[in-house]
Amino acid sequence: MEKVNLAEKFSTFSEHWTPKIVGTVDDYDIKIAKVEGDFVWHQHEEDDEMFLVIDGRLHMDFRDRRETIEAGEFIVVAKGTEHKPHAAAECRVLLFERRGLINTGDAAAGVLTVTEPERI
Repeated sequence: MEKVNLAEKFSTFSEHWTPKIVGTVDDYDIKIAKVEGDFVWHQHEEDDEMFLVIDGRLHMDFRDRRETIEAGEFIVVAKGTEHKPHAAAECRVLLFERRGLINTGDAAAGVLTVTEPERI
């Protein structure tokens, strides 16, 4: 049991859309990621996802609307909900997800798919 300094963890990588595991709570991973540009439309049939914006601005598109999440705010995307995150400029997010969740969900595997996130 050690404290985690998010600023230090974010300083260890520069790539976008590549979540890193920084902690675990029971069967859930706490992940951080730097995001910029568009992600892919996808959904997670069995899992909710939580996105907490640490720095920057994240847009979450749903088929019927767009939500803008600012630093200090979070959004929970309910399981089975199709969504597409994107950020016009680099944004830093903390994710709370069930262990083993694939970041691109039901979308075909591609360059943004991370099946085994690195623990930092």
